[in-house]
Amino acid sequence: MTSNITPLPRPLIVKAVKDALLEDLGSTGDLTSDSTIPEDAMLLASVVSRQNGTIAGTDFLVVAMAELSEDVSVEILVKDGSKVTPGTVIANISGPARAILSGERVGLNYMGHLSGIATATRNIVDLVEGLPVRVTCTRKTTPGLRAFEKYAVRSGGGHNHRFGLYDGVMLKDNHIAAVGGKIGKAIDQARANIGHMVKIEVEVDTLEQLREALPHKPDIILLDNMSLEELKEAVSMIDGKAIAEASGGITYETARTIAETGVDVISLGWLTHSAPCLDLGLDIL
Repeated sequence: MTSNITPLPRPLIVKAVKDALLEDLGSTGDLTSDSTIPEDAMLLASVVSRQNGTIAGTDFLVVAMAELSEDVSVEILVKDGSKVTPGTVIANISGPARAILSGERVGLNYMGHLSGIATATRNIVDLVEGLPVRVTCTRKTTPGLRAFEKYAVRSGGGHNHRFGLYDGVMLKDNHIAAVGGKIGKAIDQARANIGHMVKIEVEVDTLEQLREALPHKPDIILLDNMSLEELKEAVSMIDGKAIAEASGGITYETARTIAETGVDVISLGWLTHSAPCLDLGLDIL
């Protein structure tokens, strides 16, 4: 399961970590550690999970420590995408005490946030296990963290929707309204003005809108906030001619019943904008 996760490009992680360290250390550095801990003091510590969850973002811990001292050693014991329980040791760290304590929060902030997203995604993926449906995120991400949050979704067993406005056409209600409320016209205009490799998705709220869209052959149809009965009818109408995506208000309680309607994809914005952080801690050995 974890071997299929494509790692993030290291330069992306390095840049993010450097920015976070600069924010934390400012122009004077770690006043607490530097004023109380001898420069030559060494430390052994472990990063430990306080909760059940799925891990993502271990590379951020490695980079945070490396940026502060080349003498810090980080041994990752739990790969991204792996499940953990309270007390699971995720990493062992050894080296200069000042560097470890100065980089601790940056590393754990990224790991906790990304692991929280991976955990929420894995919970949904487990709920729909056995059904031919993909769990995806959306563009509702934290500004500046989209690549990382989408990576966390993949770490949790989910898939990514489009990354931005630049890599796919998604005709939502406002786009359709802006061209006079004609779904077919919007699809046709988009197709006439994009490259042949770009897919077109159109959002529909009603079965009537779906009937209007189908003759224009969109690649994906987003079925927005439809009832279970409407979703079943919509899947029957689409009949494999497009990818059927259900979205809007999908929760732990409703995910499986929605997936059972036969849709190909369920997309959940809250995976990235509202998943709580996984509680991780640094324990001194």
